[in-house]
Amino acid sequence: MQLIHQIPEWNKHIEEIPTLYSSGPVIHETATINNSKMGNWVEIGPYAEIIESVIGDYSYVAGVHTSITYADIGKFCSIASSVRINPVNHPMQRVTQHHCTYRRKQYGFDIHDDDNLFAWRKAHRIRIGHDVWIGHGVIIMPGVNIGTGAVIGSGAVVTKDIAPYTIAVGVPAKPIKTRFCEETIHRILASKWWNWSHEELQSRFLWFLDPAYFLNNLEKLQNLHEEAAIDQPSISTGC
Repeated sequence: MQLIHQIPEWNKHIEEIPTLYSSGPVIHETATINNSKMGNWVEIGPYAEIIESVIGDYSYVAGVHTSITYADIGKFCSIASSVRINPVNHPMQRVTQHHCTYRRKQYGFDIHDDDNLFAWRKAHRIRIGHDVWIGHGVIIMPGVNIGTGAVIGSGAVVTKDIAPYTIAVGVPAKPIKTRFCEETIHRILASKWWNWSHEELQSRFLWFLDPAYFLNNLEKLQNLHEEAAIDQPSISTGC
């Protein structure tokens, strides 16, 4: 038996991840990005394709043929390989649903393409909240909204909205349980921790390892803020 270790050139990013990213996005040289916006600390892996989408801070796309089209993705999302977000629809209501009916110039059927069809596709954007985990091979259909903290299991086909902190699996995807109880979900959502600064995330990093510890420390922090507000001296403007 021989121990073999071989990493192709395009995939060497796996072993060369820096200890600390630059504040801007890190995009693999094989990725295709078309008219899209990305936040800080974002990572886009090899052979990913991003088209007219927005990806929030700290989110990453593992790459390897993941395709994202017309989507608004929040912060801290984890998107696996071979994922398809918004595979655009064909016009099933027409006699033929072939793209010759809207890519007309390509076939010599018209001097103009069907701009209304492309506008219809763009209008059905996908919206994904913060801290969403999308497993390998997931397909998310046009117009779907996925709530913050949700988990979409590998191979699922999502055709309907998924509530926050809900785990959904299957074809079509169906909710099977929530990650936390209703009260915990409400309190985590109310914290909006994904909007904390990088420095705040660093100082509170250990909070994220346990929900009870997180909520306990969050309550203490809120109490401190309330006490500070109460202690603020009032400023008199005179009679």
